[in-house]
Amino acid sequence: MKRLVHRTIFILLLILIWQGLYSLNIWPKFLFPSPYNVMQTLISGFQDGTFLIAITTSFRRLLIGYFISVILGTLIGIIIASNKIIGETLGPFILAMQSIPSIVWLPLALLWFSMGETAIIFVVVMGGTWNMVLNANTGIKNVQPVLIRAAKTMGIDKIQLFWRVILPASVPHLITGMRLSWAFSWRALMAGELIGSGTGLGQVLMWGRDMGDMSLVITVIILIASIGFITDNLIFKKFEDKILSRWGLNIE
Repeated sequence: MKRLVHRTIFILLLILIWQGLYSLNIWPKFLFPSPYNVMQTLISGFQDGTFLIAITTSFRRLLIGYFISVILGTLIGIIIASNKIIGETLGPFILAMQSIPSIVWLPLALLWFSMGETAIIFVVVMGGTWNMVLNANTGIKNVQPVLIRAAKTMGIDKIQLFWRVILPASVPHLITGMRLSWAFSWRALMAGELIGSGTGLGQVLMWGRDMGDMSLVITVIILIASIGFITDNLIFKKFEDKILSRWGLNIE
């Protein structure tokens, strides 16, 4: 409750500073809309369905690309962590892939898939996979050897060892990877939608720029930030607490 009060005060303070800067006429008003203008744009955008359609479309692409990223990244992470030769061979390439900005994949996506859904989802996958790989790899490698030795003395086979010991011990790193992949998938989605997807939040952002409607641009930016905050704090954080408690790993 105390945290919520602090955050509310912080947001109100930001709005006051914003309104104060607007009133000082530091920038032309068409380049720097007031909080009231942005609120009007937000309400009208939801009333005419523009934002609802854009959010729904963006979320569909994001979820498809994100789940592919998590599954693909986890599998690659398990493979390179389980085999020393593969890990040493692919490790540097994974790090190199992780450092490539999502927008760099756009030309390749357009050439391979043309403009549309598949190209955007491909960019999301390329943006979200590599963090998942690194965290899955780290999680499995960091399992305490004493746990593995203790399990082996009990006579369990390799499959049981993975499901009952290695996977539970890797859960914190896997969840961290999922949260990072979600954030990077969001960024990749916005980059992908800027190419002209027909709809989606990235495309609405481009409409605002093309029309010189800064109120629309700022409203979309606030929407993207709000959705990112809500999904991370109300979904991923609760999911993390629940999973960690389920495996007895929550230290709080």
